[in-house]
Amino acid sequence: MSWEAGGDLTACARIVERGDPDRFASAMAAPVAAREALFPLYAFNIEVSRAPWVTAEPMIAGMRLQWWADALEEIAVGGTIRRHEVVTPLARVLDATSARQLQTLVEARQADIDKAPFDDGAALISYLDATGGLLMATAARALGDRDGRAARALGTAAGVAAYLCAVPELVARGKLPLPDGRPEAVRDLARQGRARLAEARAARSDVVPAARPALWPGALAGPVLARAEQAPQRVSAGDLMPSEARVRMRRLWVAATGRW
Repeated sequence: MSWEAGGDLTACARIVERGDPDRFASAMAAPVAAREALFPLYAFNIEVSRAPWVTAEPMIAGMRLQWWADALEEIAVGGTIRRHEVVTPLARVLDATSARQLQTLVEARQADIDKAPFDDGAALISYLDATGGLLMATAARALGDRDGRAARALGTAAGVAAYLCAVPELVARGKLPLPDGRPEAVRDLARQGRARLAEARAARSDVVPAARPALWPGALAGPVLARAEQAPQRVSAGDLMPSEARVRMRRLWVAATGRW
């Protein structure tokens, strides 16, 4: 690895450490070679997810997302790629198929610009599939997984869990996060997340060992979704996460066993 590449990787790691401690912890537990793929992808995800929130102007937010879509287009076609602390190392990780997948992720983030709720639960699940699901599938692909079913399903399940955890913060930011906030509707969203988790578990044996670290960020999907289904009121109360001790134990167990 060149000095420049090493500097870019360090910059990406710092972005992830500050912006996504859960994925940072998962990446740090992975082999060094895997981190070279995971940190640029996770840093990219942070930058894209921030874009709709850093300005109150929808047009400017859209331009920020378009900048990332254009960068991914450069990677996909294999031409000259802009120099950037995240884009440059990302280009070393992605092939054309993965770059196109991430363009779909960027497009899905347009929904964050609008403060209105999703039309229904199906639209919210589609958004989480195109964001969390595609991110995990792309990360697993970068580490050698060519099946993708387990990663996509687990990423979606983890996305549902993370979104439900984020509901109080989204409300505080002026977003109407849930298309239906009634307990039965929240319970149904949790069930849909658990159904994706079951899909992922059914395909777990098809994940090649080298790609397993890409799925470690899904470690908490099961416990969080179970709590949301059992007690939907925990969502609005911001009380879905297990204790810190249980979180650490769960992460260690998933990394050691590969079972989530």
